[in-house]
Amino acid sequence: MRILLLGGSWFLGRAVAEDCLARGWSVTTFNRGRSAPDLPGVQTVRGDRTSREDLERLARSGPWDAVVDTSASELAPNQVLAGTSVLEPVVDRYVYVSTVNAYIGWPHEPLTERSPTYPAPPDADREYGIAEGVTIHYGKQKAGAEAAVRSLFGDRATVLRPGVILGPGEYVGRLPWWLQRAERGGRMLAPGRPEQPIQPVDVRDVAAFALDTAAKGGGPYNLAAPQERDTMANLLTACLEVTGNQGELAWAEDHFLADHGVREWTELPLWRTSAGAWAVDASLAREAGFVCRPLLETVRDTWGWLHGGERPVAHPRWADHGIDPEKEARILASIV
Repeated sequence: MRILLLGGSWFLGRAVAEDCLARGWSVTTFNRGRSAPDLPGVQTVRGDRTSREDLERLARSGPWDAVVDTSASELAPNQVLAGTSVLEPVVDRYVYVSTVNAYIGWPHEPLTERSPTYPAPPDADREYGIAEGVTIHYGKQKAGAEAAVRSLFGDRATVLRPGVILGPGEYVGRLPWWLQRAERGGRMLAPGRPEQPIQPVDVRDVAAFALDTAAKGGGPYNLAAPQERDTMANLLTACLEVTGNQGELAWAEDHFLADHGVREWTELPLWRTSAGAWAVDASLAREAGFVCRPLLETVRDTWGWLHGGERPVAHPRWADHGIDPEKEARILASIV
């Protein structure tokens, strides 16, 4: 197959490019070339996807069997719409990587693909939904971008809605923070209940499924680990195991952490008390061939990547994650 990859140089985009090459497929990447180098073996077109002139120049390199869009997280729906309008004549299928944030019910309710998404027009600008807070604004932006893709590609569009993506190359800093904290050793603040289910997915599994759907279509699909398979204890124990077992987990209940002013989701990454945060049904994707590797493998490979000489792409979200060591020590001192 001939694949057009919007992005392609870091994290999910890079994983898609690697998988394309491993399959023997032709892959053209389109990015600005500012974040990281492209993989050897891909055909590179430099440009800004907010520039119609750059997009029209890209289109002249087509046609392609499918486009996989991994680089629209910062774009408004109307910017996605502008790009799809240029590419539609030279692309058969469109795989758009969205997020579970597009659902009205996330993170408060269990979700399936039948759950309602935010109402958002395909031509919405960056301000659409901004008065309703960060979470709703982001959800409406992603739902609008989904609508933009569907408005031009119809049933030739596949929408993927992953939850949390972890693995080698992660730029957000969730799993890397836990690994680095485990490496530091000593008593380690562990949030909530050990048996709390979590559902992160590996970036390489998302990439593989994106290419599978590029070939055969389908969707929309939620992408999450099987419910009840993994727990917070599994994650933290794996982090300790791969880093040498120098730490000791000190579990603290949700209300105790809240009383001590610990921020969910960021200060202790992946800890969230909302009922639907880890209640995403991804059975449709599994029926369509989505394979979710063991969490321990993701943790081990991320640790290997961190110590393999590579560094994540610089991103402002990295600094948001992790509790200050002094604050953690004060809280630990009050846990008998």
